[in-house]
Amino acid sequence: MTITRRALLGGLMAAGTAGLAACSGNATQFSGGSGGSGSSDDGDTGSISMAVVAGWDDAVASSHLWKVLLEQRGYRVNLQELDIASAFTGVAQGQIDLYMDAWLPGVHAEYWDRYQDDLEIVTQWAKGTLMLVVPEYVDVDSIPDLKGRESDFGGRIVGVEAGAGHMRLMREETIPTYGLDDYTLVEGSTPAMLAELNTAIARRKNIVVTLWSPHWAFGRWDLKPLDDPELTFGEPDNHTTIATKGFATARPEVAGWLKNFSMEDDVLSGLMADIQDAGTGKESQVAEQWAARNEKITAPWFGA
Repeated sequence: MTITRRALLGGLMAAGTAGLAACSGNATQFSGGSGGSGSSDDGDTGSISMAVVAGWDDAVASSHLWKVLLEQRGYRVNLQELDIASAFTGVAQGQIDLYMDAWLPGVHAEYWDRYQDDLEIVTQWAKGTLMLVVPEYVDVDSIPDLKGRESDFGGRIVGVEAGAGHMRLMREETIPTYGLDDYTLVEGSTPAMLAELNTAIARRKNIVVTLWSPHWAFGRWDLKPLDDPELTFGEPDNHTTIATKGFATARPEVAGWLKNFSMEDDVLSGLMADIQDAGTGKESQVAEQWAARNEKITAPWFGA
């Protein structure tokens, strides 16, 4: 499924707000966003709503994992699939409690700058790095090496969703810095990019794509990140869980658990790979199975 990962300011922000209304129905005020914080006598500790952005495999993995873990502890969890603009808008407006996977301070800076007065950071749980990647057999090692090699790559750099932060950095920083204007930056979707990468590798053809780490693709194929000597993609970002302002006060138990949450790259990539291999619609099932096998990893998150 193609979901925009990052919208530009202006018109797309308005579209994001409209998209939220379409996906989430009637807006609710934060009590939390999913409709109340009280407990009942049957062990129900209340509802938590979380935005999840398809195409961001790290967001999908972390969101479904926490859905499973919170439900095991008596919460009702509602995942709402939105684009990234709608996710920030919904959390800021109190219609949704949490978004697990904002990339800060870099990739999602424009959304944070716009909405930070209505948001709070709950935790930073992993690092994320944007990059350009080629198959290991391709004879380039850095982004500057691509200049003058357009014909070897069909004149194309295969990208993802047009509104993604990665693509903005490609257009505004990477391409002009390294003089790659003779390449066409192909806009599409993350699944389409990965499918084209798979086809090229199967035929042992040259291809260069936008990608990020951690990602399950590095476990499936032999890939080479290209050096970015001018740091056009910036320093690594933090995978950051954001919430509606006041969430930690309203939900101290959940906020406390999330503050203990962290995942190493190989652990996160393994969970993402399991979800990818299982196919669409089985994300929570896979997350539940993974959690059962990895209690040594998850148990400290729920400690004192």
